Order: sequence, then structure tokens, then C-alpha cells
Amino acid sequence: MNEAVSTPLPSATSVRPLFDVRGLRVWFVKDRTFSGRPRRYVKAVDDVSFHIAGGETLAIVGESGSGKTTTGLAILRAIDPREGEIWFSPDGRQRYDLASLSRREIRPLRRYFQMIFQDPFSSLNPRMTVRQIIAEPLKVNRVGTPEEQTDTVRRLLDEVGLNIEFLNRYPHAFSGGQRQRIVIARALALSPALIVCDEPVSALDVSVQAQILNLMVDLKERHRLAYLFVAHDLHVVRHIADRVAVMYAGRLVEEGSRDDLFDRPLHPYTSGLLASVPQPDPRKRRKRQILAGEVPDPSNLPSGCVFHPRCPRALELCRREPPPDFFQGAHRVRCWLYRNDADRI
Repeated sequence: MNEAVSTPLPSATSVRPLFDVRGLRVWFVKDRTFSGRPRRYVKAVDDVSFHIAGGETLAIVGESGSGKTTTGLAILRAIDPREGEIWFSPDGRQRYDLASLSRREIRPLRRYFQMIFQDPFSSLNPRMTVRQIIAEPLKVNRVGTPEEQTDTVRRLLDEVGLNIEFLNRYPHAFSGGQRQRIVIARALALSPALIVCDEPVSALDVSVQAQILNLMVDLKERHRLAYLFVAHDLHVVRHIADRVAVMYAGRLVEEGSRDDLFDRPLHPYTSGLLASVPQPDPRKRRKRQILAGEVPDPSNLPSGCVFHPRCPRALELCRREPPPDFFQGAHRVRCWLYRNDADRI
């Protein structure tokens, strides 16, 4: 496995990130010609760039089908990208472009990034005990003796708030929240640097969601974990995220700190998402902002800005040319409305 050559860092950060994703594209063949050549593609992820620093949580939000989960799977190389670079620096010195590595070359690096899935029940083997489930990553990577592996499993169960008496039980014997704790313990087994969280609390009761989120925040601080947190629930995102990226039709349209994005959204799509969040206080009134139309077909995207058919502030330029990234400090937006008052990158 060869060390990748270092390249300049994005201007949005002055620190070498844990993950630095540039120009990521994931396209799937929709149909082929008679001779077998691809004729049309589903552009699930199209020209997406972002970075994740060690110990931070980047949340990706957007409507269903916007490419959030596909982005997470691509940076883990669970699916292969069509184009782009995925720079990974596990120790802050060496850097590897995961997109260019073969399956064999990437295998030693997989221990540094793990995943927590949306449905804890389907992500656990029903024929394996808790002990076997959590110890499996250790066995596959040949970490420790059997006795040391058992000690690690016991420690991880304690860290996620489960009794060690559960070691020999099977997944069906647990509640949804307990199963998700088992999934989290398994993800921690190899001491990863990044965990991709694909809607980790959406399948749980509201009361249990808060417990799991608080556990994840505590584990992040204790182990200096980085999270790529995929979510629909913006209340959850505001609680757990350090930065937030907004995706629409496979493209990242806005990215900024949690406070900037929630308090000062720039992109019209982000404003529409935030306006759709229910307010718990019925006495608070706000102006309704309804996004007309539907999410475009990813195999037949509109020209120019992909959001312009639904945008209440669309310009003629939006229909002709896709916008580049504009920066207002560390706040990034892809929208022609900011071409005169932001730095173009």
C-alpha cells in the first residue's frame, strides 16, 4: 500500500482534516444501449466536496433521495465512486486517497472508519450472541488474544450502558435502543477515527433517541471521534452537529457551522427546509415558506442550478449555468444570489 502524495488543502480549513473529499461523483447506470454501453446515469452524488476534522461532527441533511447515504457509503468505499478524491489521514501525517486504492490496499485502513446503520435489528446477525457480534471486528482484524477480546467486549458493553450479563443473549432479546447500543459498541471495537451514522436514531422512540444521542456525544468526547451524521430531523442535527452540509439532488448546496446555518441560512433550499421544521410552541408564529414542485429525477437533472425550478428567487442565470461555490467566511453556498458579496472559489 503506497502513501498518497499530499495535495493542497481546501481554503475552508487551515488544518489537515481527517477526511478531505473533493469532487466526489457516484453515478449508477440506469439503462444501456443494445450493444451494452451506458446510455443514461442516475447521478446520485455529483461534484460533492467537504472535509471532516478529527473529533468533529459534520451532519448531512436534505430530502430523501438527495444522496446523503450514498455519500457516506462512498467515502467508506462501500460503493465505488465514479470520480473524485477521498483523502484520509488517520494519524495527521500520512495521507491516502481512498478513491484510488484497490480493495486489497484499502483493507488495512478500514479499521479506522466504521458505520452505524439506521435499523439496528437488521444490522445485527440474529444467530450471533452479543459477545460474538462485538468481538467479530477484533477477530477479523486479529486484534488481541481471545481473553483480551472478551475483556474488550466487556469494557465496550459498560461504555455503552449495557450489563455484562447480556453477553450471551441474542439480538431478539433486546429493545430497539439496546440493539443500537450493541451496534455502537461494535463500531467502537477497533478504536476508529470516524463513524458514519446513517440516521442512527430515526427508528427509535423519541425518549430513547435522546439517550442514544447523549451517549454518542459522550463517546465522541471520550474517544475524540469524528462523526458523519446523516439525518432528516433538524432538531437532532442542531443538538449533535458542529457543522452542517445541505444536499439537494446529489449536490452540496450549502455548508457552514451549526449556528450559521440554522440562524443565518443562505440558500433558498436551506431556508425552505428550516421553515418546514415544526415549532413546539403554538404561540410562535412564522411566515410560511412552501417549496413548490418535486425533487428532480437524478437521471434527468435540469440545466443550470438543479434547484431553480423550485426556487422562489431564481434568476435567468440560474437556468443557464450551475453556480460555483461562494464563501462568506467559513460559510459556503452554491447560489448565484451571492455572486457579488462573497468570495468565489
